[in-house]
Amino acid sequence: MKTLLDPVVREEIIRRINALPPDASPEWGHMTLYQMLKHCRLWEEMALGHKTYKRKLISFLFGKTILKQILKDEKPMMRGASTVAAMKITGPDGDISEEKTKWITLLQSYAQAAVQSVNHPFFGKMTRDQMGQLAYKHIDHHLRQFRG
Repeated sequence: MKTLLDPVVREEIIRRINALPPDASPEWGHMTLYQMLKHCRLWEEMALGHKTYKRKLISFLFGKTILKQILKDEKPMMRGASTVAAMKITGPDGDISEEKTKWITLLQSYAQAAVQSVNHPFFGKMTRDQMGQLAYKHIDHHLRQFRG
């Protein structure tokens, strides 16, 4: 399974991000390109252990089961998957180029990241390997959303 811990996969993702045109519109969903970039940057900050978010009760009940379903194969994440409220971006758009740069910098830091586990706000405690795989699937999901 692809993972952001693999430098070849990271470079593929960075290439896809850089290829996104500033006027890209989503194939599904309601986010603008800027909102998606910022959402993914916030997600990466969480995945790298820079930010934490509180878990809701439902995540304790279903988080691990859903994580196993997502990581069991190469199948892309489904459209319309929910997101953590704190990572839903609303409001005016900002600088797309700047947001791409911030996100790519975080992606490049996976090579040196020493974090061995992360607490995901829905899936709970995840290993470095699980987070690398989920990070790839999450990014791929949004890049497919914008045809990147």
